[in-house]
Amino acid sequence: MTQYSSDKEAADGLHHAYRTLTSEISKVIVGQEEVVKLVLTAVFCQGHCLLVGVPGLAKTLLIQTIADSLDMSFSRVQFTPDLMPSDIVGAETLDKDRNFKFVTGPVFANIVLADEINRTPPKTQAALLEAMQEHAVTVAGRKYDLPKPFFVLATQNPIEQEGTYPLPEAQLDRFMFNITLNYPSYESELQIVKNTTGAVTTHLSKILHAEDILAFQQLVRRVPVVDNVVEYAVQLVHKTRPNMPMASQQANQYLEWGAGPRASQHLIIGAKCNAILNGKYSPDIEDVRAVALPILRHRIVRNFKAEAEGITVERIIQELL
Repeated sequence: MTQYSSDKEAADGLHHAYRTLTSEISKVIVGQEEVVKLVLTAVFCQGHCLLVGVPGLAKTLLIQTIADSLDMSFSRVQFTPDLMPSDIVGAETLDKDRNFKFVTGPVFANIVLADEINRTPPKTQAALLEAMQEHAVTVAGRKYDLPKPFFVLATQNPIEQEGTYPLPEAQLDRFMFNITLNYPSYESELQIVKNTTGAVTTHLSKILHAEDILAFQQLVRRVPVVDNVVEYAVQLVHKTRPNMPMASQQANQYLEWGAGPRASQHLIIGAKCNAILNGKYSPDIEDVRAVALPILRHRIVRNFKAEAEGITVERIIQELL
């Protein structure tokens, strides 16, 4: 782990590490620069990510590639309708001496990939979401702490909704970012096909260790923010709350529910990290705007009028910005 003499020097170190990471990840992932930046922002902010996209957009590969470039433990859980909570958190079993022994589940890793999280029933979803919130699990009355750092990167398929269990809005709030993956451009897809249909295999270098991530998380918390940036973030969240004093016209017209205080917190912590990744030492309003869409997208609920008129959540947020 690198030792820095000042926060300014540490911020430069994080900026350099981010550029090295993105360069390494780009050996496997073509395009999707903004998605990679948001996932790494969540990692440095101690947040969790939900990636939504149609099959074949390399959601799982993206997460595995990021995990490969970080020297941390990684586990993948393929969510299915018959998955039980004990399949995720672990369970107590009898050993050969007939004593109960706790066998840890795949959630005991630094990075947990929850693949197709909406395919499993609410009981199993709740087990993972509790671990996300508490950074610990409770089994048979005993509490077990999860390793640090701990991130859940979940994927979700927006099509084929039959036989799925959509995450309730209250549980979606546990995710810092809701990131939408779009189809690659023509040029990017050409490069993807060339890279993946040959015999060459790519080996990634480990760029950061767990201790580095923990140190950078603390650094992001210490980044100073001027009052007008905090006020802008909180005002933006208040504008999403219909029938409240600061509600915008769009919120009153098209929203059933607005974002809660956690959105304001994530806007500021995300803006701090975005500033450092862009080579700055303190965030401005542009940094808040840069992270607003993936932070607010899953925290506001449209009403029937918005759905009937085809008004998307993204359009409402863009108008608020």
